[in-house]
Amino acid sequence: MKGLALHIISIIIMIKAILLGHGSGGKMSHNLITDLFVKYFSNPVLQKQTDSALLKIDNQDIAFTTDSYVVDPVFFPGGNIGDLAICGTVNDLAVSGAKPLYISASFIIEEGFKLDELEEIVNSMTERAREANVLIVTGDTKVVNKGKCDKIFITTSGIGKLNKNYVPISTGKNIKIGDQLIINGTIADHGMAIMGAREGINLISDIQSDSAPLNHLIQEVLSNSNSVKFMRDVTRGGLATVLSEITKGKFFGIDIQEEKIPLNENVNGMCELLGFDPMFVANEGKVLIIVNKEDSNKILNIIRNNKYGKQAEIIGDVVSEHTGKSILKTQIGGSRIIDMLAGEQLPRIC
Repeated sequence: MKGLALHIISIIIMIKAILLGHGSGGKMSHNLITDLFVKYFSNPVLQKQTDSALLKIDNQDIAFTTDSYVVDPVFFPGGNIGDLAICGTVNDLAVSGAKPLYISASFIIEEGFKLDELEEIVNSMTERAREANVLIVTGDTKVVNKGKCDKIFITTSGIGKLNKNYVPISTGKNIKIGDQLIINGTIADHGMAIMGAREGINLISDIQSDSAPLNHLIQEVLSNSNSVKFMRDVTRGGLATVLSEITKGKFFGIDIQEEKIPLNENVNGMCELLGFDPMFVANEGKVLIIVNKEDSNKILNIIRNNKYGKQAEIIGDVVSEHTGKSILKTQIGGSRIIDMLAGEQLPRIC
């Protein structure tokens, strides 16, 4: 099966054209970023390939990030494209250990898009920014001819103030054998909410996107513990992709216990019905945190006291075996290697 996937990737490379898989957050995305963008834009900051760029201006450490949102449909259970844009940018800064402060918002709007829907999107952005305690301070608006854009695309950038003690968190360079992995709640909610809305699947009515700003939850953890080794928001490519990124080329491995991974029963049911692996399905309100084992239960309790962490669990351990790989220990006693997506599972998910 692995050989077939590599063969497919080889064929795609020969085509020399951008495919939907290049936006998956998986192997094709990583190859595009490494082989094209990093190759030509190469500089010491970019080479680190952290969620946010870690910069220093006049002896002040800051984090800077940018992201574009093209989700289809624009409105979905639990949120909309504007809500998603603010949460995504806030979370990229927060998992770097930064305190998010300022956001820019750029809109590309298709001619004919309903003004009341645009107002709803902008209002939701305002509400999320207020919740995250950030200011939207600048932006841009462009309108294109009907048919030249699918309703609305939004690009947001963010700046946050970074405590120098948190600089290593983005790279995970302080991870050691024995550390434990915590996730703040159920996985795959966002992807399945989008899928249900996109395809008009009403068999399961209570699946909501998990889109949420996590900066306050993360600051509560950082303020009460100095044991955090790594953080990453779990978005495109799902939990599996983040785990693969953490271990790639490292001196350690990771063991994940399948029965410990929080998963909504209805989400799991939709995944099974449609043939999706929840490990690869996108999230927009989940953070994976690696911490000292000695502090893991304390941090778990801190997270569970936040409204966005009530279903948090310790899901695995950093181990000395199978270096450079993450292994899922299944509920039936088996194990399998966790790898990145080879192609696109769900396009335009964020």
